[in-house]
Amino acid sequence: MVDSEVLMRVLVAEDDVRLAGILDQSLTEAGWQVEVRHDGQEALSAAMSHDDDGAQFDVLLLDWMLPSLDGLMVCRRLRSMGIGTPVLMLTARGSTPDKVAGLDAGADDYLAKPFDLDELLARLRALQRRAQAETREKPLTVGNLILDPAARRVTRAGMPIEVSAREFDILQLFLERAGKVVTRYMILDEVWDGEADLRSNVIDVHVASLRAKIDRPFGTQTITTLRGVGYRVDLP
Repeated sequence: MVDSEVLMRVLVAEDDVRLAGILDQSLTEAGWQVEVRHDGQEALSAAMSHDDDGAQFDVLLLDWMLPSLDGLMVCRRLRSMGIGTPVLMLTARGSTPDKVAGLDAGADDYLAKPFDLDELLARLRALQRRAQAETREKPLTVGNLILDPAARRVTRAGMPIEVSAREFDILQLFLERAGKVVTRYMILDEVWDGEADLRSNVIDVHVASLRAKIDRPFGTQTITTLRGVGYRVDLP
């Protein structure tokens, strides 16, 4: 079992206890850290909170018809406070005016019930990627290791390091999630678009090559292997 503090965090706000349980289990199995709230006011408070590392949720999954405060109002209040966490709205309301109302309230996507779990997971991953893309042009720094996405350049202690395109993408994923677990599934999904075989050693080969370039010449150990889970870049 992976330490829950290092997984991508999703808040599920759903008053249907049975559906909330299904979502909790499915998202956990897909590699997310899940917190569930059954009440709109509680969901708002949770969405405003930060974890021990000062981070908010990566994605919010909001049901429209929540007690005390509906999902639409939760979304509006978050946006009014400048909280831009991606929101996927869930609702039995499938008409175009309802969809427009949800999007106008600040939701990033909309999924009508009943829905397919695979589609839900795909939409969450898309929201996650979209949010990450907005900050992906900024240089990423861990200690004296710097990755510049715009220039496609890697340096350590001021020295340039030549890496392949795949190695660059893997390292970028690691540094974007520094201090958190990057599962093998995440690497396949982000770097290979899910087209490589999880059972193959293609990831291990690329990570070993990265270590030989960014660590071995400098006497450092940036990438930690978590057996059966994935990898983590530890913060200095």
